[in-house]
Amino acid sequence: MGGHDEKAINPDREFSKRGIKWSNCYCYRSRTGDRVPGCPFSGLVRGYCYNCRDQQKKGKDAAERINSELGKELICFIKTDISSQSKINKLAKKILRRFNKVDIIINNAAVAPLGAVKDSILKDWDKSYQVNLRGPVLLARKFLPAMLKHDYGVFVCVSSEGLAYMGPYETMKSAQLHLARTIDAELGESGVISFAIGPGFVPTETAEDAVNKLANLYGKSYEELQAMYKDHIVSVEAAGAALAAAVVLASSFRGQEIGAKQVLIKAGLELENNDDQQLIMTEQEIQKAKSLCIEARKTLFEQNKEWEERPLFERQWLLRDFKKNAGMAVEQWLDTLDNMIVYLNQRDLNSLKRVYKPLDQLADFYSHLQELTKSYVKDKKQLAEYLVKVRSWQTVAAELDLICNQRK
Repeated sequence: MGGHDEKAINPDREFSKRGIKWSNCYCYRSRTGDRVPGCPFSGLVRGYCYNCRDQQKKGKDAAERINSELGKELICFIKTDISSQSKINKLAKKILRRFNKVDIIINNAAVAPLGAVKDSILKDWDKSYQVNLRGPVLLARKFLPAMLKHDYGVFVCVSSEGLAYMGPYETMKSAQLHLARTIDAELGESGVISFAIGPGFVPTETAEDAVNKLANLYGKSYEELQAMYKDHIVSVEAAGAALAAAVVLASSFRGQEIGAKQVLIKAGLELENNDDQQLIMTEQEIQKAKSLCIEARKTLFEQNKEWEERPLFERQWLLRDFKKNAGMAVEQWLDTLDNMIVYLNQRDLNSLKRVYKPLDQLADFYSHLQELTKSYVKDKKQLAEYLVKVRSWQTVAAELDLICNQRK
């Protein structure tokens, strides 16, 4: 993962390396087609694939507006059914006839059927499979061979993991994560990269409809359910910028699952922050926090390295267990700690507050790890020594959380 002196990326420089034109491109709001002022990310894909029902006109209007503003025919809107092999073949012919090749695929098409597993109808599960999993597989089968031939390409899956009543949707979206990792493992050291991104809760029309349905299923009001997800909300514009930035930085994310906020921070872009409380730290506390942060990162890095040497299925289970109990993937925690060290070095407490994640979650994982260890380490002396070590890791995370949570 990136070093502590990383700078904001230069889109023109990064894309010129691959012969992809970036200049004069902007980011547009998905619903209105209006340009978002000041956003440096857009224009990554010159052919767009939408799985839409009644939104064909919106797609065409947005493409026309963008092309009109740019003064060039850079955007091509094509309505298609990504679950259909024959439609994918037709899509490929249209794109290749106009653009000669495909450099980037972002699997952002989705349907979101909801409901309890015991009550949801099989038709919903089938539709979710068709769009949320079969579609990305068909696109991979169609376009990856040519990407490998050119030794360049980026294949992005859009993953998601939820809670109760989201089974028909989340099961297939979670599978996209494993699809991305499987493809990456098969790509080896080629110039083609695959990874997954979880944008967070993005208030699109599909998401807003889902919140209304979930609120009823949870027995809560719309506002109450939205409050539950407040820490995960990412604007439509920020999510779009994150997708674009992730493609630029693809080599940093090979085989990983990343979050939109993580990408934006790594790209040096500002995030909206509605917390008007100031973080306060003395110079002594800054030095202490930096020391704890370096120690926490070193511990997690070494632990992850040790996990990577485990047998495949054991490693996968360990990584899933970590993410479940620590709140996000190992790579995301390492990135967060990297950024915290940078901002502590710079005494930039506003930026530190922006990238900070609740370290009590990391402390909770180490508490969970102690219980796990008790169940499989039988040698009493070995168990006692290891528990002391894990408790020290827990203490570091808890102390760091305490220092970084001071507000006024």
